[in-house]
Amino acid sequence: MSNQTNPADDDGNPKFGRLLIVLLLVVGLIGVITFASEAFYS
Repeated sequence: MSNQTNPADDDGNPKFGRLLIVLLLVVGLIGVITFASEAFYS
């Protein structure tokens, strides 16, 4: 019963943080690719 409350708070936060970091990395990578391709093709 208490197993549902604690790990959700304990496990949920690092997972959300990791997801946020991955999302930022993907957005940054897409931005870099877009900038590089724009600089390369013009």
